Amino acid sequence: MFRRTFWFTAGAAAGVWATTKVNRKLKQLTPESLAAQAADKAIEAGHKLKDFALDVREGMVRREAELGGALGLEAPVDPDLPVQRHFAVEAAEQPATTHTYRKFPYNSNNRNEDH
Repeated sequence: MFRRTFWFTAGAAAGVWATTKVNRKLKQLTPESLAAQAADKAIEAGHKLKDFALDVREGMVRREAELGGALGLEAPVDPDLPVQRHFAVEAAEQPATTHTYRKFPYNSNNRNEDH
């Protein structure tokens, strides 16, 4: 009698456990859940990419400082040297037109210009 009760209880517990496991898996495979998982993975990948870019930028700044020190770019300027002058070239103002389009030559042999 006790043996039958034990196996009945064990079977019922296994059934409940299996049903719960299957229901959880089915909820994970719904379209909404899959979309949420994909969004979470995309956000996580974005954070990792941002961290990588920040690490690269930090390394780039550090290496530029090393190179600047090695090349003497950060050395104090000798006052006897002439002052370096930078001239800004201002472009002539273009006439105020609403649209300017680049025109292709009429007799072109380029077959790809329309593509």
